[in-house]
Amino acid sequence: MNYLYYGDNLDILREHIQDESVDLIYLDPPFKSDQSYNILFQERNGTKSRAQIKAFEDTWCWDLGAEETWIEIVEKNPNRKLADLMIAMRKFLGTNDMMAYLVMMAIRLQELHRVLKPKGSVYLHCDPTASHYLKLLMDAVFGHRRFCNEIVWGYRTGGTSKRHFARKHDILLFYSRKSERIFNVERYKSYQKKKYNYSAKYPEHYDEKRKAWYHLAFCRDVWDDLPALGTETKERLGYPTQKPEVLLERIIRASSNEGDIVLDPFCGCGTTITVAEKLKRKWIGIDITHLAVTLMEYRLRDTFGDSVHYEVVGVPVSVKDAEDLAKRDRFQFQSWALRLVKAKPEPSDVADRGIDGTIYFHDDPEGKETKEIIVQVKSGGINPGVVRDLKGVVEREKAQIGVLVTLQKPTKGMREEAASSGFYRSPMGKQYPKIQILTIEGLFNGKGIKRPPEGIAAIDRTFKRAKRHRDRQGEQKKFL
Repeated sequence: MNYLYYGDNLDILREHIQDESVDLIYLDPPFKSDQSYNILFQERNGTKSRAQIKAFEDTWCWDLGAEETWIEIVEKNPNRKLADLMIAMRKFLGTNDMMAYLVMMAIRLQELHRVLKPKGSVYLHCDPTASHYLKLLMDAVFGHRRFCNEIVWGYRTGGTSKRHFARKHDILLFYSRKSERIFNVERYKSYQKKKYNYSAKYPEHYDEKRKAWYHLAFCRDVWDDLPALGTETKERLGYPTQKPEVLLERIIRASSNEGDIVLDPFCGCGTTITVAEKLKRKWIGIDITHLAVTLMEYRLRDTFGDSVHYEVVGVPVSVKDAEDLAKRDRFQFQSWALRLVKAKPEPSDVADRGIDGTIYFHDDPEGKETKEIIVQVKSGGINPGVVRDLKGVVEREKAQIGVLVTLQKPTKGMREEAASSGFYRSPMGKQYPKIQILTIEGLFNGKGIKRPPEGIAAIDRTFKRAKRHRDRQGEQKKFL
């Protein structure tokens, strides 16, 4: 079974992942590369109880959570090399955002070392802002003798700078658990030379100079043959830190075999698990946001249809679970509730206008006009005024339908206010309530939005669809 976990990866690793159970780990931890380098070293006094990493808000700050974790590493950790390193780093860096980032990474790297099999490997993806510090952490956790490569992934996308040379590369730190490890580079060489047509897959990045050495590029630790995802690349799904599938394909083919388990503890939009599924590996994906979990589920469904099998762990499965999530984090509750109705979450500036999520659909015979369902989510404090406000937003945005998703049961006044809005009549002849109220309990019991068209087509326009995967039988067997 494959697993998709929602939650803090530190908790997931400790509670769900067994010792020496994973063959390959790839992690691309969130890090706000576009911040000024100096800002990361400013002193800040944090009072939040815990550092949280969220999609689109990659913030690491020194707070009580970072302090508690630092104490755990220094005072309770049997790895004295790591403890001594963290003491030295704190003396050198102070208590700032960079130190908070390294503390939170150190405790997670320890857990990743624990779950890695003896012949397993780990690839840590980072940028030059913190790669030198992270390499020290990897040496302390995995041992300097387990260092395999510092891989430089160079690319040509983006602009230039008037103050320095253009920063056009990422770093991948490749370590293994033991000296003996899975490494299929020679088999990968023959496979790539025969099967991979770079010019056909990425014509905008291809030139004749690359043709002569492309099939040997994977043998080197400078990977400048793999382009980053451009804004117009068909593979791009809109996730800001999305990596190209060819990058993960190279890593997974080189350091695992069919049937092996691949883990990504910062899974984002699911590139790692998608490529692992294509290459017939088992996989575990973890992310701390419901938005990421939603994107991954859509990507897996669009790419593989019903052929992919996995279990989602950590999401609410009862009204009580939903109430607990709402108490802990109402924004995560909102993202999760939007996932239930298959709505696309909107950025905060749009949410401030009364729109938490949106569903797009086409129901006219020619399919030319894009129509809209506006979704609002409330975890408490509902009354007829909330319904009136939603009606106003629907009218202002000229949307066809408005939906209120709520934890609490609607009052009689709320139901009457919704009914007074009448119906939206589809060109196909059916009519649907203009304003609808759905409870979390009702959604658990199978109730959904009454909308045109019924079924999967209604969400085709909401999320960008991943390309369908066509399995070429026997390809991996020939490779091996």
